[in-house]
Amino acid sequence: MDEQAERGAHHVQSLARGLAVITAFGPDTPELTLSEVARETGMTRAAARRFLLTLVDLGYVRTDGKQFALTARVLELGYAYLSSQSLPEVAQPHLERLSAEVGESSSVSVLDGGFVVYVARAAVTRIMTVGISVGTRFPAFATSMGQVLLAELEAAALADALAASGLARLTTRTITSAERLREQLRVVREQGWAVVDQELEEGLRSVAAPIRDRAGRVVAAANIATHASRFSAAALESELLPRLLLACKGIEGDLRTRR
Repeated sequence: MDEQAERGAHHVQSLARGLAVITAFGPDTPELTLSEVARETGMTRAAARRFLLTLVDLGYVRTDGKQFALTARVLELGYAYLSSQSLPEVAQPHLERLSAEVGESSSVSVLDGGFVVYVARAAVTRIMTVGISVGTRFPAFATSMGQVLLAELEAAALADALAASGLARLTTRTITSAERLREQLRVVREQGWAVVDQELEEGLRSVAAPIRDRAGRVVAAANIATHASRFSAAALESELLPRLLLACKGIEGDLRTRR
């Protein structure tokens, strides 16, 4: 049985469609009508209605009869992941010490397809137009943590990740050429860290480094993010990178002890 047939044999479509309804909601779409959910998920109105009302019954969605929105109970789904992982708990004190030392925000994220997902964060100031918290997702190719994580992927997995992210132009500095990005990732992999200069948002610079498990595999990335007015790209490398690398080593050491 080939891989696609094997996947089809165990694929539960109703579960996949229920999750599609949940993920249709987001920062730009906190409330949706039945028609909007159907359009976002590619379902019929009748099917979307059944899934929405089931989620209402389970307490994950609320409705006023016209608009639907997620409830706080959805956080339980994410908490189940976080509580089963030692990484966020181990990383948090290291991030807090790092941010206190350098006076800038720091974060840890993991790769999910073509996106980075924040799993731990110590915020000093808000430097982006959108708020960042645990669970925030950004296109990996345009972030320093994402480039560190993408740089470790094999060719096929990297192609899938770049296709999933879309390589959309986010600023005038965003790398949207797959060929140019692959060359950038080769450099990142060789040097062991990444600096991104205003590719995700104008005015935002960040430096990131990998977090490895005891087998040497990259399991996450940590970064320091700052406003372009406070640090040049060169200063990120000379002043902030050494402290970031020490923090990553500390996280790796605690992870080995914990596991």
